[in-house]
Amino acid sequence: MVLKRLLGSKATRSLTVFSVLAEAKRAFARGRRTRGLLLLGVAVLAWKWTVVGLVAQGLVGVLRRGGSSASSSA
Repeated sequence: MVLKRLLGSKATRSLTVFSVLAEAKRAFARGRRTRGLLLLGVAVLAWKWTVVGLVAQGLVGVLRRGGSSASSSA
C-alpha cells in the first residue's frame, strides 16, 4: 500500500517524467532520433503510470551498458 502511494505521488511522477525527458534530450544529442522520440512518448505515459517511466529508464540503462561494452571489446 505504501509503495502504491509513493509511486502515485505527484513528486514521484514529476521526477520520473523529468528523468525520461533528460534521457530523451541525451538521445537526441547523440543522434538517436528514434530512441528520443520513443522516450518522449514514454514521458507522456509516465505522468499517468510511473512504472512505465521506471521500466523505460531501466531498459535505456541496459542498452547503454550493452552498447558500450560491445564497442570497447572490438
